[in-house]
Amino acid sequence: MTEETVTRWQGRYIAAKTQGRWEFVSRVRGIEAAVILAIDEGDDGAPADPHVILVEQYRVPLGADCLELPAGLIGDEQDGEAPEAAAARELEEETGYCAATWESLGRFSSSPGMISETFTLLRATDLEKVGEGGGTAHENITVHRVALSGIADFVEARRGEGCVIDVRILVLLGAGLMPR
Repeated sequence: MTEETVTRWQGRYIAAKTQGRWEFVSRVRGIEAAVILAIDEGDDGAPADPHVILVEQYRVPLGADCLELPAGLIGDEQDGEAPEAAAARELEEETGYCAATWESLGRFSSSPGMISETFTLLRATDLEKVGEGGGTAHENITVHRVALSGIADFVEARRGEGCVIDVRILVLLGAGLMPR
């Protein structure tokens, strides 16, 4: 028998809840996220080292800049929004890139013992730079285009400068989701 979930506090975007002895946080209205693994293979036709598009921004809960994959909420602006539509909107807004090809890599959770939020990871390819990116007026996002062959060194350098690294960056340091 599952115990009742009780909302202890709710704000505009998140709620603190308990279920039995568990305490956790969830997004209100059941909103989930789309996370984008944006791979830029270049457009000159020559074999090249693929690059990944990353974003960096100050995160208040961490009190520091955080290196991340581009991401955004699904359905925060339009009910019933598809993950691919939210991802396309966020990729352009945050990075200035558009993708011609999208592939869903599945649904994931980044901290399942504390947060009920899940995210759909989408691989974006056939990229075209169409704008500056940087996010909305309140985001101040820095865009990084990093060669996959140098991703470990780049991540280590950012960490050495005090940047917090989002756990989803581990996708880039492991095998399986990267182009071969």
